[in-house]
Amino acid sequence: MAQYVRMVYDGYRDVMDNKSDPRVNDWFLMSGPLPTLAICLSYAYFSKVLGPKLMENRKPFDLRKVMIWYNLFEVIFSSWLFYECLVSGWGGDYSFRCQPVDYSTNPKAMRMARGCWWYYFSKFIEFADTIFFVLRKKNDHISTLHVIHHGIMPMSVWFGVKFSPGGHSSFFGLLNTFVHIVMYTYYLLAALGPKVQPYLWWKKYLTALQMVQFVLVMVHAFQLLFIDCDYPKAFVWWIGMHAVLFYFLFRDFYNQAYTKKAQKKLAAAAAAEAAEIESRQRLQQQQRIDSEQQNSQKKAKDQQNDKEERQKNGSIYPSQYKMATAYISDSGLRNRVFIDKREGSYDD
Repeated sequence: MAQYVRMVYDGYRDVMDNKSDPRVNDWFLMSGPLPTLAICLSYAYFSKVLGPKLMENRKPFDLRKVMIWYNLFEVIFSSWLFYECLVSGWGGDYSFRCQPVDYSTNPKAMRMARGCWWYYFSKFIEFADTIFFVLRKKNDHISTLHVIHHGIMPMSVWFGVKFSPGGHSSFFGLLNTFVHIVMYTYYLLAALGPKVQPYLWWKKYLTALQMVQFVLVMVHAFQLLFIDCDYPKAFVWWIGMHAVLFYFLFRDFYNQAYTKKAQKKLAAAAAAEAAEIESRQRLQQQQRIDSEQQNSQKKAKDQQNDKEERQKNGSIYPSQYKMATAYISDSGLRNRVFIDKREGSYDD
């Protein structure tokens, strides 16, 4: 067992010391992956467990001014990183088809390596996005996608800086820094307050932009599986599979946040319209019933009034009289007598 452990450790040291880029070995956090891994795990634990628990019985912090300055810093920092990617290679010297890593110490190669390290370090700074959510008690914003995306990136980029700081896979950094310029500009505007909200209709397009970014990274990375290029195939798979993972995570988020939400909104609107139509139909039916009842009551009342009027003014109908026939013998004539039932009188 001890021999096996020793063999694993010797292999690990060989990879770290002999297979990595010697130019970065002495740079901060570049000696080995354990410090970065520990920071990422601590971030995930704080985001999902410790942070919400500490804030459970506390009021949310008002961090609007802090967030304005933070987002402004991120816009400037991301713009600088994007510029460094361009001037160090992707602005004209690098090939989008196949770009090996330049491990020399010439100024441009070193500038690209330092830019990759600063890009790696920026992933720790972005942990502040989640910390702000925790301190403001916006726990519903701390989604699985959010934690995975922020928590895995420093570890992923660490391997790139340690073994291939530059070259083909740095294309991801070029795209990602551009997306972050747009994204943190949106966050900066949103932090300015309600007056700016009407101009932030393009929020959902940020997620679409991120998905486009991952598709471009996939195509750019996996093309090296079909052509000869002096670039490590392990990093082709590493960066390509990360792009696949994030694409599907962001697509699921987009469907949940926008597509399904829009469908629910349409369904709710249709249900409300159907309820309104049904309500109108019920009202019309009730109005018809009320109208029929009113007509029936009016007819009955009119009949009652007619009856009362006839009783008041008298009647000429024969049924109101008794009729008797008698013979008067002295004149030889027959007389018919009507006796009024109402007054007890008679007519001759």
